[in-house]
Amino acid sequence: MDKTVEQRTADVTYNRAKLWQIILFATNNTSTNIYLVAFSFVTYFSTGVLGLAVLFVSQLMGYIRIFDGFIDPAIGVLIDKTDTKFGKYRPILVLGNIITALSFVFLFNIHHFGSAMTMPLFIVALLIHKIGYSLQQTITKAGQTALTNDPKQRPIFNIVDGIMSAILFSGSQIVISSYLVPKHGGFTEGFFAELMLGVISISAVLAVLSVIGIWQKDNKKYFGLGEEKTQKTTLKDYWKIIKGNRPLQVLSISAALVKFVAQLFSDSVVVVMLFGILFGNYALSGAISGLMVIPNILVIVSAATLARKKGLRKAYVTSLQIGIVVMILLGTLLYFGGPGSLDFVKWNLYSVAFVVLYALRSFATAPSGLVLTMGADISDYETSVSGRYVSGMIGTIFSLTDSIASSFAPMVVGFVLAGIGFAKAYPTAETPLSPALKGAIITLLVFVPAAMLLISLFLMKFYTLDQVTMAQVQEKIHVMKAAKDEERVQAIAKNVPLSDMDYVDVTKYDVEEK
Repeated sequence: MDKTVEQRTADVTYNRAKLWQIILFATNNTSTNIYLVAFSFVTYFSTGVLGLAVLFVSQLMGYIRIFDGFIDPAIGVLIDKTDTKFGKYRPILVLGNIITALSFVFLFNIHHFGSAMTMPLFIVALLIHKIGYSLQQTITKAGQTALTNDPKQRPIFNIVDGIMSAILFSGSQIVISSYLVPKHGGFTEGFFAELMLGVISISAVLAVLSVIGIWQKDNKKYFGLGEEKTQKTTLKDYWKIIKGNRPLQVLSISAALVKFVAQLFSDSVVVVMLFGILFGNYALSGAISGLMVIPNILVIVSAATLARKKGLRKAYVTSLQIGIVVMILLGTLLYFGGPGSLDFVKWNLYSVAFVVLYALRSFATAPSGLVLTMGADISDYETSVSGRYVSGMIGTIFSLTDSIASSFAPMVVGFVLAGIGFAKAYPTAETPLSPALKGAIITLLVFVPAAMLLISLFLMKFYTLDQVTMAQVQEKIHVMKAAKDEERVQAIAKNVPLSDMDYVDVTKYDVEEK
């Protein structure tokens, strides 16, 4: 008789983390995400302060993200090969944060070097930023494999990360729209100077906290099968892993499409168009961000709770299904919207419906948070079938596909706007609403995202790492760790299918709890 998930979990000795370790390590994602928030306003800096053309900037931002994606695999190999007395993850996390901070100082001071140097220095600054950002951000995915392998604990990371992300994205929009923009009279040089200092300071504090969180677990005994039994990986082995790991292939593409949707939702130009032009009041973007904090947290907690009960795959698929339905309803609502329709002082039926759907829209992007821990599942799956520990490379494969997909977000925004006559300058909050602009807003916020979510949902039919399969993975790793020598480890990895774990009595293996 097949064993239940509960029986499998009871059989396996897990590497568990303390709650405070999970909470502190989750701050690394927030530390990098705050740069992502600020980076969405670089388009206004490049056109307003530096004087670069809109279409050029929108395409360049896309190409830079593609560059980011292609350097990610190299960063993954670097992480996998890193072995210092300070650990594998901590040195790269700190280095990434320092490089990213320096890139922002350089970026927002380009205009002091003269107009002749503007374009080349702008490109250099973006490239440096992407290298630093990728170094630190990849640790979020890779480090989770060492932090905990308990399927009940891993979604806790999603809850903590989701709460911090909701506070970050909502809080930053409030600060920017209600404080920084009015204080500096728009996206001016003073605006970007204060934004730069705030972002660098907050990110550095969060990076220190995440280093503390991973400190104890950044140890060889928590990497794969341990120092002695983990299979050594050469450069030529990476292609074999990518080619042979179907869950990695499927989820990386599916998650990239979700990331593309999230990038569209958060694009500063799209936000300005929605609230500043369609509804005629840009300050509403800050107000809605405040209203969304608690609903966004509830959505994230709901998805993570479902993941703890039914597995990460189930939570991922359910979130996509709800997100698609919400997109259709939101599109209908926006079609009938216009200046004055949305009012948070004198509430009307339209305002209530918009707030509800805008809150439920978080389900469309919830998989982006879940995939952070699903990457750790894939890393464990690879360990179970090959004996290799390549968390860095697997983490950066997600970054590669994310970067390529999200690179199209500013390109799509640029092309759509250029198609309706905004090739030289982005529309601002003062731009009057027209039928063409309304169509562009609905296209960017509804039609394109819904199509991407549908494709992502279809791809998940081929993702096999559900709750039962992951329990089998951990059982197999448990047996491999207990094997007496490396030769036996490899024999188990190659010759024992996950389905056969139903017939293995793992309780006879005595594995020391880490």
